[in-house]
Amino acid sequence: MHDAEGADSDHGDSGRRDRGIAMNTTLSYGSSTSQVADLHLPDADRPPVVCLLHGGFWRVPYGRDELTAMAEDLALSGFAVWNIEYRRVGEAGGGWPGTLQDVADAIDRLAQLSRDHVRLDLDRVALVGHSAGGQLALAAAAGAQGVGARVAPRRVRPIAVAGLAALTDLDLAYRLDCGNGAVKELIGGTPDEFTDRYDNASPLRLLPLRIAQLIVHGTADTVVPVEMARHYVDAATGAGDTVYYVER
Repeated sequence: MHDAEGADSDHGDSGRRDRGIAMNTTLSYGSSTSQVADLHLPDADRPPVVCLLHGGFWRVPYGRDELTAMAEDLALSGFAVWNIEYRRVGEAGGGWPGTLQDVADAIDRLAQLSRDHVRLDLDRVALVGHSAGGQLALAAAAGAQGVGARVAPRRVRPIAVAGLAALTDLDLAYRLDCGNGAVKELIGGTPDEFTDRYDNASPLRLLPLRIAQLIVHGTADTVVPVEMARHYVDAATGAGDTVYYVER
C-alpha cells in the first residue's frame, strides 16, 4: 500500500481498476516522501469521497496509518477514501505554511485523478480530521468556501467537514499548552507574534465556515478538553453555521 505512484499495489485480485488504479493504492501529490495519500476505492461507480486527516499534534512520527482501519471501513461502506499524509513539524517543509498547503494540494489532487478517469463524485466530498487533523480539515473546508484562510483547496469544494476531538481554537490550545508547545511549533510563534497566521489557521477565528459541520468530542479527553469543542460549537452556531455536535 505504500508503493510510489506508477508502481501501485493491488490488494486482492477482485480490485476494481481505473487506468491502473487499484482498490488500495498510494499516490503522490508532491515531491516530498510525505506528500502522498492512500486511495481506497469501493466496488462502486462514482462514489462520494471522504478525505481523512490524521492527528498527532502535526508532528513526526504520527502518520496516516493511524486512520487506515477507518479508511478501510469507510471503503467497505461504499465511500472512496483519500487518507492524506502531509509534511509535519520535525521534517523539511513542515509547519507554517507547508503543512496547511500540503492538505490543500492533496485535496486538489482529486481533481487530477478525476480527469485521469478515476471515477469519483467530486460533488460529494467530505473532510474528516482527528485532533490536529481536525484543525486542518476545518481550516481547509473554510478556505474552500472562500472564507478567510489563504491556504486552501481551489479545485475541489467539500460539502461537509467533521472534527473528531479537533483542535478548534488554536489560541486556547496555545494558552493551555496542548501537546507541550505544539501550536507554537506549527505556527512558528505566539498569537501576539503572528496574528495573521492564527487568523488563517484557527477554526474559531475563521467562523463562520459556511459549510455543514460534525463535531465529536469525548468528555474524558485529557489532551484536548471538551470545553474547547463546546465553546466552538456555540460560536459556530451563533455565527450561522449548521453544526451537529456529538459528545460522549
